[in-house]
Amino acid sequence: MPHFDLSLDALRTYQPELTAPDDFDTFWEKTLAEAREHDLDARFEPVDVPYTAVDIFDVTYAGFGGHPVKGWLVLPAGTNEPLPAVVQYIGYGGGRGLPHSHLQWAAAGFAHFVMDTRGQGSGGSVGDTPDPVGSTPSQPGFMTRGIQDPHEYYYRRVYTDAVRAVDAARSHPLVDASRVAVTGGSQGGGITIAVAGLVPDLKAAAPDVPFLCDFRRAATLTERHPYREIALYLKAHIGEDERAFRTLSYFDGINFAARATAPTLFSAALEDLTCPPSTVFGAYNHWAGTEKSIEVYAFNDHEGGGPFQQAAQLRWIPGHLRV
Repeated sequence: MPHFDLSLDALRTYQPELTAPDDFDTFWEKTLAEAREHDLDARFEPVDVPYTAVDIFDVTYAGFGGHPVKGWLVLPAGTNEPLPAVVQYIGYGGGRGLPHSHLQWAAAGFAHFVMDTRGQGSGGSVGDTPDPVGSTPSQPGFMTRGIQDPHEYYYRRVYTDAVRAVDAARSHPLVDASRVAVTGGSQGGGITIAVAGLVPDLKAAAPDVPFLCDFRRAATLTERHPYREIALYLKAHIGEDERAFRTLSYFDGINFAARATAPTLFSAALEDLTCPPSTVFGAYNHWAGTEKSIEVYAFNDHEGGGPFQQAAQLRWIPGHLRV
């Protein structure tokens, strides 16, 4: 696939108009305050695995609405003092998977908290967290569930779960609550940006080829799912464009990026039809923090840099967590 979006020079200066409604901050303050009315009730059950280098815990905590959310906590074996932590969010359709899939950060000497994504976990990796909330008519997938009202929109629940995942990680006695980074790829990258805009005291954020950014441009630029779900919904629900995009504005990564101040390392791929590079750069260029960098993969699709980006993160994140 040849390059289809803006040139790299244009990408580096592309700043779409911010779409945050006037009550954006109030909406999220109230949402998180309501979630925190529920006891976090974070539970960490040891998992019997045949590993000698790590200790693994099956996590359950209260997310949006007090709903139980699953996760994993992976620690270097024998940890006896608080460690800095990496909180990770999963790509679209996937769940937390099996614990042996998450050994990288513990092997590097960090606590590693992996959040399951409610209602997902049947596409690529298994999940264990149901979403008990119903939806008005929507396109198959998750992008249009509750799209008629920001209070009912699916990602209101997911982003709230993600903030509470940071709370849950920080609640563990072997996690240094003052040294936490967030990361994730694709959907996980979009969630990372949202959390960085909602949690002001993170040490670092590393969104990899992030999804959930610059919704209107994405929905009109690519034919690939998941953004295509928005276009297909609007194809059937003629005349609902402005209502839908107003709802999405409460969840758009560009609006969260404009509120995020943690040091950040992004990545973008110039042949990425799933998360077009202009949507990634739109969030990156709006990032409020001054310490930021972006890895660009010129001939890659949505796989981005793959293991090369993992290596970049392994070089970059420790420098922010070990200070």
